[in-house]
Amino acid sequence: MQSVILNALARMFFVAMLIFSIFILLRGHDEPGGGFIGGLAAAAAYTIVTLAFGADKAERWLILHPVVLMGIGLFCAILSGLPPLLGDFGGFLYHLWWEGQIGFLQLKLGTTLLFDIGVYFVVVGGVLSILFRMYETGAEEASE
Repeated sequence: MQSVILNALARMFFVAMLIFSIFILLRGHDEPGGGFIGGLAAAAAYTIVTLAFGADKAERWLILHPVVLMGIGLFCAILSGLPPLLGDFGGFLYHLWWEGQIGFLQLKLGTTLLFDIGVYFVVVGGVLSILFRMYETGAEEASE
């Protein structure tokens, strides 16, 4: 059964939740948050779309297949551990930091951000793979 109210608000919730998930992702290397919680928030945004419009539309809004997202995330997480191996900085996944200032903007970047982005994509892909599969299974059982 379609809900008119949920359909009307789903797009706004989706955008707000995705923006919030990116905020959580970006602040995670300094404060609570990070890739895991940000990924769960992004997956929740796609869950709202799935509930309102169905899994087919949610998959179209996703652009990439969830398994591809997990692969990209795993690649980013592994890639974040390689820079210390290139020099004498430490072992695999020893995180390096770069601090600087551009105008009035203070930047603090490190390999942890790339690791968090990887975790974000793995969590989004994993949760949505499960969600879409459950939705398909439920639709198959309902049609029988």
